[in-house]
Amino acid sequence: MRRVVRQSKFRHVFGQAVKNDQCYDDIRVSRVTWDSSFCAVNPKFVAIIIEASGGGAFLVLPLHKSGRIDKAYPTVCGHTGPVLDIDWCPHNDHVIASGSEDCSVMVWQIPENGLTSSMAEPVVVLEGHSKRVGIVAWHPTARNVLLSAGCDNVIMIWNVGTGESLITLDDMHPDVIFSVSWSRNGALICTACKDKKVRVIDPRKEQLIAEKDKAHEGARPMRAIFLADGNIFTTGFSRMSERQLALWNPKNMDEPITVHEMDTSNGVLLPFYDPDTNVVYLCGKGDSSIRYFEITDEAPYVHYLNTFSSKEPQRGMGYMPKRGLDVNKCEIARFYKLHERKCEPIIMTVPRKSDLFQDDLYPDTAGPDPALEAEEWFEGKNGDPILISLKDGYIPGKNRDLKVVKKNILEAKPAKKPESTASEPKPGSPKPTVQNEAKLEELLREVKSLRDMVTLQERRIAKLEEQVAKVGI
Repeated sequence: MRRVVRQSKFRHVFGQAVKNDQCYDDIRVSRVTWDSSFCAVNPKFVAIIIEASGGGAFLVLPLHKSGRIDKAYPTVCGHTGPVLDIDWCPHNDHVIASGSEDCSVMVWQIPENGLTSSMAEPVVVLEGHSKRVGIVAWHPTARNVLLSAGCDNVIMIWNVGTGESLITLDDMHPDVIFSVSWSRNGALICTACKDKKVRVIDPRKEQLIAEKDKAHEGARPMRAIFLADGNIFTTGFSRMSERQLALWNPKNMDEPITVHEMDTSNGVLLPFYDPDTNVVYLCGKGDSSIRYFEITDEAPYVHYLNTFSSKEPQRGMGYMPKRGLDVNKCEIARFYKLHERKCEPIIMTVPRKSDLFQDDLYPDTAGPDPALEAEEWFEGKNGDPILISLKDGYIPGKNRDLKVVKKNILEAKPAKKPESTASEPKPGSPKPTVQNEAKLEELLREVKSLRDMVTLQERRIAKLEEQVAKVGI
């Protein structure tokens, strides 16, 4: 019987690195030995963890600022130890969280047009871990909810809006946590741990829902991520040190739905998942390729599509959210590959003859609006992502500034939507003064950034004058 090739719109997806002038050059990418991606991207900025003497730092570059990056380019440098992980807030393209060897998590607000001077003051410092913090992950649908996991084997979930830790899972993991992933609506998390177990946890009930011992039998690090349908996709190593990927149903973790052996390379496979197309991209640290697979309901469930290969090995990888892609070019994924001294965008495209919007490639995708406020989620509510259409391309809206209000136990519970009530102040209400203070803060910030810019320009002019004088002589 003749074997029929499986039909799939993603069979011919091909990857292409951009031209040299669209890369970000002369960046000293971090050499710290930690298996995170070292890079985080959103539709406005690319953030890259870099080598920094006397502490930890990362670069934040506007996407259009390609080319050679000046050594004196401002950094985000508030940590006293190397930065291990960074993550952009899905609901505000100017807010980024970082975890570091200094045991703290910091949350930063990046100015509208990027940094004009180095930033050492975060909006909020979240302290509670007793060892280095290797994982930070924002909640997918609730505003200002951030998860952090440290080498103290503790997972903490923070309300960033008040700067306090509301959930601490300190007795679930006996060893180092390799990865943490939120489910699609953020009701559950799944973790991969050094004890070779994959766990599914309900963090609000602090309850273990399911676990699988020896999901991968090898000793090297595993990764586990939630898929849109609730299944779990894992990467790891077999007893013979072969790299594996597997698919699990959390309702029955005894046996995997499927397991694939891949190769004998020793780099940890970082999985990047697109819930709209059900395609998983696997980037091995130290590999020079990106393999991609489609996940379906029919055997063998995980279908190999293709491999993008290049000459240079990757030190890390950033993955652009769907709303940052160019839909007119049928771009279905964009990676930001870290080399030793540069960051190179790689574009994944589905070849199509028509220039029209391809609605089969771009179903409605998760937008930047949160479905819930932090308080609602901590009270037990769930909300699916609020979807947007990409038909006319994604137009970013105005982001609210992240305001941290330290909680006063004596105060009554704040109203659910302070914005709507602010326009109609009641007699004697203190709200307008809070608003005015916020506006004043914003103005002061703008004045400070303008002052910094003027100082920078004055220095430049002085330098240029010196150079002109020398030439004149």
